[in-house]
Amino acid sequence: MGRNMQPTYGFMKYTVSATQLSAQFVPATGGGFTDSFVISGGSPVVSPGAPVPTPAAVSAAPAAPPSPTPARSGYWLLGADGVVCPFGDATFLGDASSTLAPDDAAVHLEPTPDSKGYWILDRKGQVYPFGDAIGWGSVDPSQLAPGEAAASLSATPTGHGYWIFTNRGRVLTYGDAVHYGDMSAVKLNGPVLDSVPTTSGKGYYMIASDGGIFAFGDATFHGSMGGRPLNAPVRSLVPDGDGTGYWLVASDGGVFAFGAPFKGSMGGTQLNKPITGMVRYADGYLMVGEDGGIFDFSDQPFTGSLGDHPPPRPIVSVATLNAPSPAS
Repeated sequence: MGRNMQPTYGFMKYTVSATQLSAQFVPATGGGFTDSFVISGGSPVVSPGAPVPTPAAVSAAPAAPPSPTPARSGYWLLGADGVVCPFGDATFLGDASSTLAPDDAAVHLEPTPDSKGYWILDRKGQVYPFGDAIGWGSVDPSQLAPGEAAASLSATPTGHGYWIFTNRGRVLTYGDAVHYGDMSAVKLNGPVLDSVPTTSGKGYYMIASDGGIFAFGDATFHGSMGGRPLNAPVRSLVPDGDGTGYWLVASDGGVFAFGAPFKGSMGGTQLNKPITGMVRYADGYLMVGEDGGIFDFSDQPFTGSLGDHPPPRPIVSVATLNAPSPAS
């Protein structure tokens, strides 16, 4: 507190703290005048040599982690008439039922990498793109020998190209697809029915009905059923999740595992119609019968089938939603 030197009328009373200064005029005895003011500052006033006060840390509540995006599960079925039937989270994006010629048949459906589109292939090699799928070309009929037909289509990892495989083991490339070899110059014991690219897109497998497996590029051969007696023709090859093995499925539902854990099969079970295809589904695989029956051997839920209402034309292909990449 300070005071003035001439206290005739009164004196000033000052009070100083670390954050403000206040002053009050105290009148002399009998005086009636009074006044006061306060000055507040942002930063505390610190005497020289005194320790600087440290503001207390403010602890914020930890931010809640973002809710994980629910994993999508679903699949499409393709009929020989070009009709597409989606199940689960799969979306109908169009089909080829109104464009196929009466003497033609659809043979394969292939999703784009983000599953927002798909290609339908017919046995003459014509490609029908839907959704965000881009048509990179179709087979010129002059390229096919008598009795040769398109069997399957496999997309590159970018979706900017694809391979078309024929039943004679011929490989035709479109867009950014690279030719790593084929079986067109070899007499096959059974027709090629399916194809699968490697994860890198730098190789592929072809699967023949006698169980023969043909690996090209960086595709690794883990074994086959070629040369072994079979109860029914082999229909598809499915790589396992880590790429260290694969499964084969026969039309009677029997499954053969090579470097991959056996998840189950329909072998030995009376089926209404033969198995026509199998694809990887989560940690396992998914089979489809010609009547649209679905057999799920994975940790993903069953989301429906056509088994109770078989279509007029057989189901020829099944495709599952692709898992999103970490960057998407």
